[in-house]
Amino acid sequence: MKKLALSDDILLKVEKPARYLGNEINTVIKDPAQVDIRFAMCFPDVYEIGMSHLGIQIIYDMLNARDDIYCERVYSPWMDLDAVMRERKIPLFALESQDPIRDFDFLGITIQYEMCYTNILQILDLSGIPLLASERGEDDPIVIGGGPCAYNPEPLADFFDIFYIGEGETVYYDLMDVYKANRAAGGSRIDFLEKAASIPGLYIPAFYDVSYNADGTIASFGPNRPCAPAVIEKQVVQDLSSVLYPEKPLVPFIKVTQDRVVLEIQRGCIRGCRFCQAGMVYRPNRERSLEYLKDHAAKMLESTGHDEISLSSLSSSDYSDLQKLTDYLIDTCAAKKVNISLPSLRIDAFSLDIMSKVQDVKKSSLTFAPEAGSQRMRDVINKGLTEEVILKGAADAFAGGWNRVKLYFMLGLPTETEEDIAGIAELSNKVAATFYEIPKSLRPGNGRVDVVASTSFFVPKPFTPFQWVRQCTDEEFVSKQKFLSARMKEQLNHKSLRYNWHEFELTKLEGIFARGDRRLGKVLVAAYSNGCIYDSWSEFFNYEGWLKAFDACQVDPAFYVHRERPLDEKLPWDFINAGVSKDFLIREYKRSLEGKVTPNCRQGCSGCGCRIYEGGVCYEA
Repeated sequence: MKKLALSDDILLKVEKPARYLGNEINTVIKDPAQVDIRFAMCFPDVYEIGMSHLGIQIIYDMLNARDDIYCERVYSPWMDLDAVMRERKIPLFALESQDPIRDFDFLGITIQYEMCYTNILQILDLSGIPLLASERGEDDPIVIGGGPCAYNPEPLADFFDIFYIGEGETVYYDLMDVYKANRAAGGSRIDFLEKAASIPGLYIPAFYDVSYNADGTIASFGPNRPCAPAVIEKQVVQDLSSVLYPEKPLVPFIKVTQDRVVLEIQRGCIRGCRFCQAGMVYRPNRERSLEYLKDHAAKMLESTGHDEISLSSLSSSDYSDLQKLTDYLIDTCAAKKVNISLPSLRIDAFSLDIMSKVQDVKKSSLTFAPEAGSQRMRDVINKGLTEEVILKGAADAFAGGWNRVKLYFMLGLPTETEEDIAGIAELSNKVAATFYEIPKSLRPGNGRVDVVASTSFFVPKPFTPFQWVRQCTDEEFVSKQKFLSARMKEQLNHKSLRYNWHEFELTKLEGIFARGDRRLGKVLVAAYSNGCIYDSWSEFFNYEGWLKAFDACQVDPAFYVHRERPLDEKLPWDFINAGVSKDFLIREYKRSLEGKVTPNCRQGCSGCGCRIYEGGVCYEA
């Protein structure tokens, strides 16, 4: 039996000790002495969140498929263990071998959300790895970051040796081969980074310099040595049915957020919502073949024993073989009592029919995401939904037996007026009214409907048509929230309506770091020193610690969030080619101001630039 990094007395004191033990079903066990490269894959959040992330499962499976690489996992210790590790000076360790992270060759960190940035510093700190890449020596791991937030890596530039821009299946093997060759040749850390810079999709922040104008905007940005390219090209898998996908995913011993088999049916999205970063940077839309999915579904269910399988994508309704795939899963899963989950469906008669067949649901709750209350606002954001379609979906849902509906909206969208905000309350009321139009004897449930309207605040993101727009001020956020809350209470069916909202402070910080630059690195260090970690967890969110950090570093948050950026301003992420061209984004931004809708990718090509990848929806017959 392996020796655990934590003693029994510690494990008995902390919440959920299984977070730190490893040995889950389908864990890969290798002899560290028999491999050439040790790679620690990190999700900088608590175990239950990290174990639910598909990307880590894919990288873990892919790297461990090679005999010369041992990929292990590490997650952020929860606050109780964090305190113990600091007090007893216990180094952060990998789950599989329980060895210290500092002994590994690589520490790979997936960066999914801006409010996990201080947890990244926690990981480095507890591992005994210098926070600043410039201070690391030959014996420190190479720290590499990837994921959606890597599309603006600049706020984290001080802390990473490499950023991986694009999909993980593309150049990781190339990077590992270069590392082995450099070590065999007696090369140094800097020798390896110089060689890595020549691999497409890899960005080494230390090899680039930035200067600023007197007004704080970027004056210049570019490489400081010949090996570094001026533009980093996003890496894309053209044929998703030709790459490895986990057949034996890890199965935790405790309940995690997504406790099921996850089958990724496609990547990308054809819809073109102007606020959605994922819909832009994951272009083009590419599907896995039906036979590939059938084969992997059977193998994953067999190897895990899970009683639920989820079909993952940004818009499952747009998968061209959805009917055939669900028919197959219904036939194969029914006998085994395996439930089928279909998130990201557009709520229409087809989708509701499928859901009625595949889901073991109590018909109590359905989720719609109109995003905006008025048709004008939905056209601005290119949502592609009319009120007629929304109400028809609600009517079909109620006729199908559902009596609880969740509606998701955003406040603070570009060009938003009070009339648009009032439209959220009015649309919610119309959804409730649709239920009460059903004869009493035919109404599902207890004869009443529960419509829950939730609002989050809009955050402009890089590589979207709204990347130039200002974000609302604190006062504007509060005013909009109060206005909507009052309007909800005025509706005829207000007793059937509930309104939930998100707090603005977290949204403001997310907005700052989403479009920030390298000068925010010192703010992150200061906030971390003030005790800011697990910022996305309300019980630990320390807004005062953040405000003190900005003040101490003499950085004005308003510069990053409350000003409209000129279309010709040099943006921190302009050195990345994510496929969608700046000309396209400007075109879409101008169309949004005119309230013009752009057709989805299957209705007509909008010339976004992603044909350069020579695959996916761009090349469908």
